[in-house]
Amino acid sequence: MRETKVVAQLAAAEANHADDPERVELLRRARRFKSSWVELAESLTRARRTGQWKAWGYDSFENYARRELHLKPETVDKLTGSFAFLAKSRPEVLARDGVSTPIPNYQAVDFLRRAEEENVPSDTLESLRRRVLDEGAPLPALNREFRDQVFPVDEDTLHQREVAGLRNVATRLRQLLAETRTVPRKLASEVSTTLDHLLEVLEDREEEAA
Repeated sequence: MRETKVVAQLAAAEANHADDPERVELLRRARRFKSSWVELAESLTRARRTGQWKAWGYDSFENYARRELHLKPETVDKLTGSFAFLAKSRPEVLARDGVSTPIPNYQAVDFLRRAEEENVPSDTLESLRRRVLDEGAPLPALNREFRDQVFPVDEDTLHQREVAGLRNVATRLRQLLAETRTVPRKLASEVSTTLDHLLEVLEDREEEAA
């Protein structure tokens, strides 16, 4: 439903700005973004470089992308970063037709781009390049296969993430139990007491790590 609404808004904006071909082309490419990220990334890169968004009434490129194209800043950065990476290191990938020779997903390319900046063993990096550029592996698969090797997490950081995750879940569950009528009040109270104890333990763990 969200995607349908955004597509409709983009189509309406195309009609509203029919007298500005460059603006309309960006909107059209944003609408086709799911299947054609390279086109959108190329136009975004050009628009950011030329500053054309100023003439369209926006105070920053980020606001233009977010409000008119419905793209988050981090998505724009991944798109333009992935495009620049391929244009510099593997321009032949950008020349693919996307049908007989598929173009890798921009998120996967961004994963490879960031990996290239790390101190990664050459055999691991070559394997990652093959999975992204030749096989078109999606980001979830890359995370499973390479994240621990390419972006290792130290024990302290992993501990902090686990504590934060448990705290968020426990806090949310406690709130739900306070509001629900589905669970018997006695049971909800007992579980809430246990969650209070869990939150105290997690708070102690965070203080010990500080």
